Amino acid sequence: MIINDGLKWRYAAKRYDSSKIVSDEHIELLKESVNLTASSYGLQPYKVLVITDSDVRKKLSEAAWRQPQVTEASHIFLFCNYLEVGDKEVDNYLKLRADINNLDVEESREYGNMMKAQMKAMSKEQMKEWTSKQTYIALGTLLAASAELRIDSSPMEGFDNSGFDEILGLKERGLTSSVMAAIGYRDPSDQFSSLKKVRKPLNEVFEDI
Repeated sequence: MIINDGLKWRYAAKRYDSSKIVSDEHIELLKESVNLTASSYGLQPYKVLVITDSDVRKKLSEAAWRQPQVTEASHIFLFCNYLEVGDKEVDNYLKLRADINNLDVEESREYGNMMKAQMKAMSKEQMKEWTSKQTYIALGTLLAASAELRIDSSPMEGFDNSGFDEILGLKERGLTSSVMAAIGYRDPSDQFSSLKKVRKPLNEVFEDI
């Protein structure tokens, strides 16, 4: 499988060659892959900020304990989950679904009512947790797609979410930062690039029942 070859090749790069920039063509392919990610009900309750501005990244670096990936990588993909998902978001999704599939949106009324009821049943904290979990599914797709293109990536949870939210004005947009990935090309000096991948044996991870 081609995807497995890529996953064997990839590792979480610690240092990037800042002189090497991922092409616009490849960035668009990565965006498309992330957009095709599975999500609950297909609602995609998140926004992905693709950050290249050096001044913004310097500020973010301070809120990420100056980890070098934030400023050295070609691009930063920051996954931000919505704090609220309600009737409007469900209606917008059902209209888009109907338009794309040439359906009558009224045929999905019961399905939509079920989704709306599920949204209303969540507390604010439950909603935040649920939408945040969706970003991790998308992150996994980004890592796999990057590996297939032989683009290095580093998934990163180690940052001050509230700091990122303030720097980027996310709360005003109904968003909060969830997780990010640095994207680019490994620096030859990164000592971790030559290490063999360490994973448990399959029989320790999987169990047939």
